[in-house]
Amino acid sequence: MRRVAQVIRLRPEKADTYRELHRNVPEAVLERLRGSHIANYSIHLLGDLLFSYFEYHGEDLEADLAAIGEDPATQEWWKLTDPCQEPVGQAAPGEWWAPMEQVFLMPEPKAERP
Repeated sequence: MRRVAQVIRLRPEKADTYRELHRNVPEAVLERLRGSHIANYSIHLLGDLLFSYFEYHGEDLEADLAAIGEDPATQEWWKLTDPCQEPVGQAAPGEWWAPMEQVFLMPEPKAERP
């Protein structure tokens, strides 16, 4: 399993629209995400920063992300959500959601010996 965390800026004037859109994500979009081995996906907001997190359970993240990008339902969804967002300054050229570096992961508790 691979953890993926990303950040993007939310256009302040689009905050209400973005929240409303995410109250009713189309089932076809969710099915495509699940079909691409994505689980535990969430998006959080602080000020004008959107933080997303998901867990990837597949073998080829790039191919699965490409399948999401080629999905007609997802393309229609992005036509609604993309105008609400803009890349952060740290994003690479052409990058939309900027990947974040994991600096800590709580370890599993050590098993006690009987």
